[in-house]
Amino acid sequence: MKYFTLAFFCFFAFSAQAERIKDLADIQGVRANALIGYGIVVGLNGTGDSSNSSPFTISSITAMLERFGVNVRADIKKMKPKNIAAVIVTAELPPFARPGQQLDVTISSLGDSKSLRGGTLLITPLLGGDGQAYAVAQGGLSVGGFAITGAAGNSVKNHPTVGKIPNGARIEKAAPRGLQAGQDKITVMLRTPDFTTVQRMKKVINAAMGKGMAKALDAGTIEVWNPSGDAIALIAELEQLQLRTDTPAIVVVDERTGTIVMGQGVTIETVAVSHGNISVSVVESADVSQPFAFSNGSTTSTPSTNVNVQEDEAQLVVLPRQVSLASLVSALNAVGATPSDLIAVLQAIKAAGALHAELRVL
Repeated sequence: MKYFTLAFFCFFAFSAQAERIKDLADIQGVRANALIGYGIVVGLNGTGDSSNSSPFTISSITAMLERFGVNVRADIKKMKPKNIAAVIVTAELPPFARPGQQLDVTISSLGDSKSLRGGTLLITPLLGGDGQAYAVAQGGLSVGGFAITGAAGNSVKNHPTVGKIPNGARIEKAAPRGLQAGQDKITVMLRTPDFTTVQRMKKVINAAMGKGMAKALDAGTIEVWNPSGDAIALIAELEQLQLRTDTPAIVVVDERTGTIVMGQGVTIETVAVSHGNISVSVVESADVSQPFAFSNGSTTSTPSTNVNVQEDEAQLVVLPRQVSLASLVSALNAVGATPSDLIAVLQAIKAAGALHAELRVL
């Protein structure tokens, strides 16, 4: 029988606790940008790409050597790039980054390299979504794993085909500005759109900065006027304003791990829950039939089946209306259900229309 591990995580939202706008929303135009590049890692100890499975590595080496005036096309079939690996280089260009600043980069093997440990990334341009180069990466890799291969076995720890270069890229071009200090208004975007929260945020902003300064466009967007022409000062003031948030009642169920997460707002109507298990075991065995002495019979085996059915005594628990989260968890535990049974109980309560919450099954 397979057993599951149950973990109940209860998140309680206290009505008296206030959150800063800085922790709830983002400012339109203030965002990071993804960068990507294709490069070559050299100096590997025989753990690089193979010529058969990664022909693009050979092409990259050939093109690179030709840029330095080395012609190897005549011997291209003899090349065995076991000390070289083709890689994809990724990084994130933060907002307001300027040329000269440094970025961390992640290096991932593109071919069949066994390990990037000890390798060095050659100069690699990092492109943005518009195809322009915004940074250049180069340096020695830091790999948090290893791969050792022998004739009769191998040992691998963590992911040796992925590494990082701290401060391995230098910004060469700043990303286009999405926020101007003198723009007429600021757009605030909630990370989790909610009509109640956005209305409370609008009232808090108008109370602090003046009536009519903020206008809610939808459940996740607020426009704030910038009469002073100083967007930086306005955003700094907005970020420190506090308000009470409102979240919907949600129950999240992960059937693979037996994890159930419930929000504080989860309530149920009056419902009765009955739980009982039926266990069926079937045991097969073989009996030997021995004939009498001096008879014409022969020894044979006959099958024997033993079936045992055991049903646990069902327990009936009545869950009252508007039960609290703590009472709901205690009552379900009192039924004696396993994690998989608890998930089935919650689904059945939702199907009966007694669970006032959104049930999400992962």
